[in-house]
Amino acid sequence: MNNMMTYKGYSARIEYDDEDGILFGQIAGIRDGVGFHADNVEDLRTAFHEAVDDYLETCARIGKEPQKPYSGKMMFRVSPEVHRRAALAAELSGKSLNQWAEDVIDRAAG
Repeated sequence: MNNMMTYKGYSARIEYDDEDGILFGQIAGIRDGVGFHADNVEDLRTAFHEAVDDYLETCARIGKEPQKPYSGKMMFRVSPEVHRRAALAAELSGKSLNQWAEDVIDRAAG
């Protein structure tokens, strides 16, 4: 079962509220709170698309740059030993460390 929707580069995790009998979601990866809900999947998809479109239109109208979920840049620190082993694994696989790390993270993230 897939509990995620994607539209125009934005993603949302979908949940079900049994008490209210609705499906709902919120755009993930941005600080602005943009949510939506509906009674069925088809209407939920429409509501998600409308929420993203409205968010982008509102940002344009008020002159605000819309938040992007992720830039593609990751900065983190590892121990020198992990760095050494990762660099060696990348070299042995014929890839740059960035290419190798992207492949490893992609596999791990599913």
